[in-house]
Amino acid sequence: MTALLLRRAARPLTAALLVSLMLAGPARAADPADDADDASSTTPDILRGVDIDEKLGAAVPADARFVDADGRPVRLGDWLGRGKPVVLVLAYYNCPMLCGLVLGGAARSMRQSGLELGKDFLAVTVSFDPRETPSLALDRQAGYLQAVGKPDAKRSWAFLTGQEPDIQALTRSVGFHYRYDPKTKQFAHAAAILVLTPEGRVSRYLYGIEFPPKDLRLALVEAGGGRVGTTFDRVLLTCYRYDAAGRQYKPYVFGFIRAGGLLVFFALAGALAMFWRREVKEKTA
Repeated sequence: MTALLLRRAARPLTAALLVSLMLAGPARAADPADDADDASSTTPDILRGVDIDEKLGAAVPADARFVDADGRPVRLGDWLGRGKPVVLVLAYYNCPMLCGLVLGGAARSMRQSGLELGKDFLAVTVSFDPRETPSLALDRQAGYLQAVGKPDAKRSWAFLTGQEPDIQALTRSVGFHYRYDPKTKQFAHAAAILVLTPEGRVSRYLYGIEFPPKDLRLALVEAGGGRVGTTFDRVLLTCYRYDAAGRQYKPYVFGFIRAGGLLVFFALAGALAMFWRREVKEKTA
């Protein structure tokens, strides 16, 4: 009964956090001073300081030590330097709502992106609750690997637990700020996933609980530096740019002009080559 009441008490907090974080951008006023006053007067105490401070290009601590879902000690660096970009999800496994939504959205996007987990990219989920155990991580790992259609890919999507110093080293390195609420015994945190380069540097933040497969694919192609995806994906990146305000990849007009110019060039080159071959054949005849 107590657990049920705690879950019911935690849901409004988590839902309020989700709504406030996803609506914070468009609701900002023009005057930064007014923003600060409004935020301090309307934001619940537990949500103050809960945010993501983007640190693009920052390196995650490869030497941070964790425990995998099978109870084996591992380093974060075990998933880096393997030539593949990495999807990083910061969550905790006993979260009553938001973490499950983020992980579910990430799994759907991975499955629908057209890229293959393990072959084209890797994924790592790290719990920021130091009380959680490998057995709990194993249970969550089995469910989400099944959701992504890779039930045996345990080395391709790791679910890790760890101690406070290593957790803090990782979350601080990527600017992920969260708070623990002793009243509900839950964490207040933002909803996002990160995409890392194969070397372990932050390449992109994707926000929300649903991640368009196109955005995840472009983020992985971008982070992979041309080693992931097709030639068409790399051409597509010249036509799309990540819009920080809209938090998604949007068409880039100059990219389309450039791509259109290249298409015209190749079309003219092909036509000239065809006419040249026809002229050579006529002269030979």
